[in-house]
Amino acid sequence: MHQLRRRDRRLARRVPSEPVQRRAFRLTAVGADVVLVGYFSAKQKDFETLMASAATELGARGARVVAQIVQRRGVSDGGVQKMNLPYSSRTLLRYGKVREVAQACDQVNADAVIFVASLTERQQRTLTDMLGRPAVSLSDILATD
Repeated sequence: MHQLRRRDRRLARRVPSEPVQRRAFRLTAVGADVVLVGYFSAKQKDFETLMASAATELGARGARVVAQIVQRRGVSDGGVQKMNLPYSSRTLLRYGKVREVAQACDQVNADAVIFVASLTERQQRTLTDMLGRPAVSLSDILATD
């Protein structure tokens, strides 16, 4: 009989037994309190307008933006080539800013954290665990409608 090679067996064990479904937070409750977080490079001068339009979009969907936090990536921390890259591949933001977001969420008793930037699934899981509430990107919220 044909035996599987060792490499083939290892790959078979890594395959999940059931498909992984993306967990997206849905704003179904009118009046949900959310914290809006933006991540922008220093080159992007209209970040205040983008934050205001995101808050308006969330308000139209029944959410109440109770706090806004912005992380800006400056030229002095790594050069122009890195300005559009996240500070951390795990959390998008610096850890000090993540702690600031967590404190703001606790102070205002927020139901969720909405990021203006797109988040990967790993970032969503990590931020949800760190913040103690759902962390999703604005594009996921807009795509559910």
